[in-house]
Amino acid sequence: MKLEGLSAVVTGGASGLGAATARLLAAHGVKVAIFDMNAEKGEAVAAELGGVFCNVNVTSEESVDAGFAKARAAIGQERILINCAGTGNAIKTASRSRETGEIKHFPLNAFELLIQINLIGTFRCIAKSAAGMMTLDPLECGDRGAIVNTASVAAEDGQIGQAAYSASKGGVVGMTLPIARDLSSEGIRVNTILPGIFNTPLLQGAPDNVKAALAASVPYPKRLGNPEEYASLAVEMCRNGYFNGEDVRLDGSIRMAPR
Repeated sequence: MKLEGLSAVVTGGASGLGAATARLLAAHGVKVAIFDMNAEKGEAVAAELGGVFCNVNVTSEESVDAGFAKARAAIGQERILINCAGTGNAIKTASRSRETGEIKHFPLNAFELLIQINLIGTFRCIAKSAAGMMTLDPLECGDRGAIVNTASVAAEDGQIGQAAYSASKGGVVGMTLPIARDLSSEGIRVNTILPGIFNTPLLQGAPDNVKAALAASVPYPKRLGNPEEYASLAVEMCRNGYFNGEDVRLDGSIRMAPR
């Protein structure tokens, strides 16, 4: 797929992995729409790239519909969708207080919220974007579009307290191949990246000793991943026409320990 002149939507594009991918797509001549809930950062990235910002909450069908309508009015029907919107938490399934002995379980509303954002929100954007892509004629290469999702290494080796997060990201991995098969007759490719420990805003507030310990846990290279490395793989998944139905770890060969 030749990228120049195409349009893309990047969810979670105001910062971190999404912003890096939006910048790299723009550098390849792609017109980019940023979906995010952080208006200040999202507007800034969109202005930097000559794109458009859409204030979107991926858990809301009305919000997502409005975002796609605004994006398509500004830059045309997207042929590329990058799903980076997501969040996480760390709560044990059930635990006992060391001080009082009180037993508590994972709050189910928190579990449901993570599924709504990371899994259902991703699928909501995929389904609506794919339907839009299907209105377009195929490109010379045969593609109508390309979709890249973001899971996590926690989908395969989640740590203590990551039951909800791992379930949400495992769901993204599990649906990648079926969706790729669903859309194969329409020339729409679907792939997923499983990032390891990346230097994103989520980690930037951590103490230096914590970040150093995380970096040391990576077999090679012994450092945190850079958002630009995620962006490079995401863009290659779009460009390479034989890349389809894959879930790819990007993690320096780390395998997460229980804690």
